[in-house]
Amino acid sequence: MASSGGAEGEPEFQIAPMIDVLLVLLIFFMSIATSTVARYDPSINVPVASDAFKKEDSEGELVFNIAWKRADNTATTTYEESVVQPEDTINTLIARKNANPLVRVLVRADSDTPVSYVNAVIQAAAQAGIIDITFSTVSRL
Repeated sequence: MASSGGAEGEPEFQIAPMIDVLLVLLIFFMSIATSTVARYDPSINVPVASDAFKKEDSEGELVFNIAWKRADNTATTTYEESVVQPEDTINTLIARKNANPLVRVLVRADSDTPVSYVNAVIQAAAQAGIIDITFSTVSRL
């Protein structure tokens, strides 16, 4: 019988299976982080609020990004990485609300965005029965 061991007969530590496991874990965590980060549009300059605080968690959060284009005087609303009209998302929001009653809407809008675009998202959430709506801000002055 073949024995794999060191000089004193102790078994050797196999590093190849350990590297395989680490690579699988790395890919798993990278895929999770990518899907979470993709919900937030980094080009949006959220408004400043001196009383802003860091949120506890983002579980059950439906993120709407509203990017204001000053040159065109238009806003682009995205939900789940797709450009949408807020009124067209009502059925999707109702389904999310039925799946998770604690769901909430997060509105991330540029600080220059007219309130009518933000109000359209709020009305869509209200029609879907979602009453927990938060707004993304930053606390720096």
